[in-house]
Parts: sequence; structure tokens; C-alpha cells
Amino acid sequence: MTALGLGAAALGNLYTEVTEEQAHAAVDAAWEHGIRYFDTAPHYGLGLSERRLGAALRERPREEYRISTKVGRRLEPSDLGGDDLAHGFAVPATHHRVWDFTADGIRRALDASLERLGLDRVDIVYLHDPDDHAEEAFRAGYPALERLRAEGVVGAIGAGMNQAEMLTRFVRDTDVDAVLCAGRYTLLDRTALAELLPAAQERDVDVVIGGPFNSGLLADPRPGATYNYTQAPAALIDRALRLKKLAERHGVTLRAAALAFCAAHPAVTGVLVGARSAEEVRDCAEQFATPVPEAFWQELRDLPEEPS
Repeated sequence: MTALGLGAAALGNLYTEVTEEQAHAAVDAAWEHGIRYFDTAPHYGLGLSERRLGAALRERPREEYRISTKVGRRLEPSDLGGDDLAHGFAVPATHHRVWDFTADGIRRALDASLERLGLDRVDIVYLHDPDDHAEEAFRAGYPALERLRAEGVVGAIGAGMNQAEMLTRFVRDTDVDAVLCAGRYTLLDRTALAELLPAAQERDVDVVIGGPFNSGLLADPRPGATYNYTQAPAALIDRALRLKKLAERHGVTLRAAALAFCAAHPAVTGVLVGARSAEEVRDCAEQFATPVPEAFWQELRDLPEEPS
């Protein structure tokens, strides 16, 4: 059965500030609704997401939840001042990111993440966005993760990206346990269906789907909504609005349909939702638990394909 997980980028002040109280309440709400998988990364708020997630889970039984973080970007102190909004996070620019997929860089990044999380191990560690660093990621970063897995520092290893093509290469050419595919298997973008999901199913690799709402458009389709972290083009807004009307005709929300679509493929073992408040977490949990009628899927299949 596919599990719902909490993606903690918003807890790192993605786009706008989230208070300590709001972040803690979001994690508490996730726990109350049975969510036991949490994903974070150093990139999210220059470590703020990891610190907040670790603090919020500190009193929870460690054996009852799974947590993943990512490597590939090290955080180095910076005294230049300013904020991190250029990278999407409303936090002071106390550090800067350094791309580093070397074996030493992987270990240093993971050690720093464990310190921020307050943990001695994580369940999954992903190579984070190695799009422009493929050679180093496959030659040095991935073998470093294999060694960490063998040592028991991490339970499972993989890669997390906003594309399907390189993830397919990881599935086919390495011994990863899981991949995190963000935004490429949704009601608006089914890129992962061509090769990644069949390959993962064949190799028995878990697929976690991130970005089920394509960074906002499928949660609330309207002019000005975001898609792929930028303003959505008019044609995609129109497509999302048609999908919303279709869902409403069948008595469900577009959010419920979007989550159910991601969860339905047999290769998918988890769907991550990003939420910045307890209210958003509760809504996602309720939508995820809502059955979507077969008639909706039939009508969806009959819709003409449109470019994503």
C-alpha cells in the first residue's frame, strides 16, 4: 500500500516564512494522521528544515518513523549577509551551497545533516539533483552511498531529482533501493511512465513521488499559480481547470484525484506532500484517504493527450 509522506521543504521557509510553532504543528498533525515518512534536505532553508524536523520528531519513537535527507550540496558558512530568496527560501544567507558529489563531500554533508537532525542514522539518503554533475555522482557519490549503507549509517540509498531520465539510469545501472521523482508523474506530467516506473518495477526499486501538485497548480488551479516552481503558463492552467471540473463532476476534489493518480502505480511506494501548516497537512491526509470513482479515471483516459 502506498504511504503518504511529508516533504519538509516548506518547513525551511520555502518562498515565505513559517514560524517555529507552525512547523512543529505541521509535523504533529502529520503524526496524528498516521504519516510516518518525512523527507528533508540541507538545501531546504540552508539546514532550517532539517533542524525543525529533527526537533519536532525528537520525542517520537525512532523505530516508528522513516526519515530521508539528501547529499550533494554542502553548506559552508558565509558572512556576505542578505537572504536566500534567490534560491527560494526566506531565511538569512548564513551559509552558501557548494555542489560536492565526492566521497568526502558526501560523508561531510551527511554528518552535518545528522547533527542538525539530532540523529545517528537516517533511513534513506538521496543524491540530490545531480543533473549537471552526472559523472561525479555516478563515479564517486553513488559508491560513497554504497559504503555508508554497508556500514549501517543509512538504511537505503537512492537519488532524488525533478527529472525521470537520469533516475532511470540510476535504477538500471546501480543498486539503488529507491528514487524520489518530483513532478514527473502527475495528472499534468507523465514523463516517468515511459521508462522510469517500468524499470523500477522490473528491478524492484521503490519510487517515491514528490510534487504531486506540480508545486501548486494542481492544488489550486488559477491565474498566477505555480508549476515547476515558476508561474504556470496559460495552457496548463486551462488544462488544470478542466481536470478540476472533471473531478468535481465525480464528487471529489482535484487534490484527491492528483494524489490518487500518483499512488495508483504499482512501482510507487510513497507520495510526498509539501505542507506549511497543520491545516494543510490535515487537508492532504483527508484528500489522500478519499476514494476516487472509477468513472473519473475512465473519463480521464478518454481526454485527449496534451503536452505537459
